[in-house]
Amino acid sequence: MTPAERTFRAIAVQPKWGAADFATSDTFRAWMRSQLELSRPHLAPDHPNLVVLTELNGLPLVLRGVPLAVRAGTFERAALVLVLRHLPHVLPVLLRERVFPIRALQLALSAENTRLYLETCRDLAREYGVYLCCGSTPMPRYRLEGRRLVREPGTLHNETALLDPRGELIGVADKVHLTPAEEAGGVDLTPGPLGELRVFPTPVGDLGVAISLDAFRADVISRLEVQGCTVLLQPDANGAPWTSLEGLPPDPANLRDQPVAWLESSWQATTTGQAIRYAVNPMVVGNLLDLTFDGQSAITGREEDTPDPRSYVLTDPRPGFLALTPWVEDGPPDALRAAGQHLAARSGHARENEYRTDVLHADLTLPPSRVPVPPRTEHERALAALLRGEATLPRSRPLWPLLAVLALLLAIWRRR
Repeated sequence: MTPAERTFRAIAVQPKWGAADFATSDTFRAWMRSQLELSRPHLAPDHPNLVVLTELNGLPLVLRGVPLAVRAGTFERAALVLVLRHLPHVLPVLLRERVFPIRALQLALSAENTRLYLETCRDLAREYGVYLCCGSTPMPRYRLEGRRLVREPGTLHNETALLDPRGELIGVADKVHLTPAEEAGGVDLTPGPLGELRVFPTPVGDLGVAISLDAFRADVISRLEVQGCTVLLQPDANGAPWTSLEGLPPDPANLRDQPVAWLESSWQATTTGQAIRYAVNPMVVGNLLDLTFDGQSAITGREEDTPDPRSYVLTDPRPGFLALTPWVEDGPPDALRAAGQHLAARSGHARENEYRTDVLHADLTLPPSRVPVPPRTEHERALAALLRGEATLPRSRPLWPLLAVLALLLAIWRRR
């Protein structure tokens, strides 16, 4: 290694989640901290550390403070409970911004949930002294007006924030290609603009983010490649049994095993790409209400860096995996497919929700960066001010006064 080269340690955390982890602010902080605690024994003492968390790890914060929603059992029932519970805050968003109820609910709660999410991640990055890819969370677009963050109406991205060891914001990235579950009828998010994806030079690589499905898409990977991305970050939440079949746009009829499809993301980017040298792909596991999440986290590299062949279950061994979480078991394909169904939400099987958690790490070396620091967007300036304590997020205003007036008018009308 020459003195100018950068050596650092990449860590991918595969946590298990459940609705109870998001019941209160304290349970959320404890769940996030537990992932950094899992990382602690693997932190390198003599060079920088990059910890990468999983996709949408802030989404279930909408459950916070509503025990009935936590116990609802299904996403559909929880959403109904939450909209009714927060109706005075949700209704103004519905009327003013003309969005569907699920997005209105998330936007109505976004001020407190955004602050809790970002401040929790900031504190963890500082405490553990790591570069932190926070995972991702539904995030509105903000601008700074004086000392206040002002939310852009109607917009809600699946967004990753990158922080340095001081808890300072490096930058953000929005998911460009949404899955059907993230579109209207599901979580109801806003696709991110492809043109806003940038690469951030740091001591732990020239970081480019491709959240989940984005890592499968050539337009995203090529945009990051041309900007000089050397380390691809792929936070993931795969909402299906790992050994089931999947088919996603643009060709939903092209069904194949989930692990076979996953070879077209991080592994393909590092083994066939030009600038991209390494990729870190953590995947969350666990049954969240009636939703199933499973996968195998991985850190991948060039084939010449990883000559020992191995791969996901249901695929043939191959070079390119620096570190890989084993699945819950190994065996013939039919047994693996059956096991995936046994683990799934509401299966009723004795093995339901018995997923594997893990922490992966790999020491990576790169030449000096030649990537310029990208200018900050207005949204990033607003979030940076929030994290430094220089700005606040105003809470949404409830509709209680208007509802009270309507109730009074209704009472007068009935008397007449």
